[in-house]
Amino acid sequence: MKTLLLWCVLLVLCWPLAILAIVLWPLIWLLSIPFRLIGISFEAIFALLRAILFLPARVLGQRDQSARRAL
Repeated sequence: MKTLLLWCVLLVLCWPLAILAIVLWPLIWLLSIPFRLIGISFEAIFALLRAILFLPARVLGQRDQSARRAL
């Protein structure tokens, strides 16, 4: 909703820039998809590495601070 309101203000102030933004927005979104996929992949890889590194501590019964607060 905020984006639409900002675009309407831009349309009133500088309509050629607003029209250019409407035309280029889908292209920018399409170009950003591979970078989002790379980010998701790296996040998953780091989560897997963290789980593997902390597995011995979890097996031996070590709990993190958030788990102690919940008990």
